[in-house]
Amino acid sequence: QVQLVESGGGLVQAGHSLRLSCAASGRTFSSYAMGWFRQAPGQEREFVARISTSGGRTYYADSAKGRFTISRDNAKSTVYLQMNALNSEDTGVYYCAAQGGGSATYDFWGQGTQVTVSS
Repeated sequence: QVQLVESGGGLVQAGHSLRLSCAASGRTFSSYAMGWFRQAPGQEREFVARISTSGGRTYYADSAKGRFTISRDNAKSTVYLQMNALNSEDTGVYYCAAQGGGSATYDFWGQGTQVTVSS
């Protein structure tokens, strides 16, 4: 089992930045690829960003490219999402998730942290 706890959400004005953190406990964090997802009110959860186990490879949704940066610190068992130039469409609950090697899906999810961007 892997427990994931997100933090860093809040209310921010458009154009400003936030940094989300996701702290993991349980099994070896470095063996899991990590992802960030978000869910806006009334919409389905969508992919935001992903990082490989070593941090050497990252992937972003088109909406996040150039504005968001995913990173990880395996020594601290933490993954981050730096979000810049936020706009109202970034509002939602942000979740981190862990994907084990060989798994086709994300196996563990956090409870989420609310991000609200005011215009």
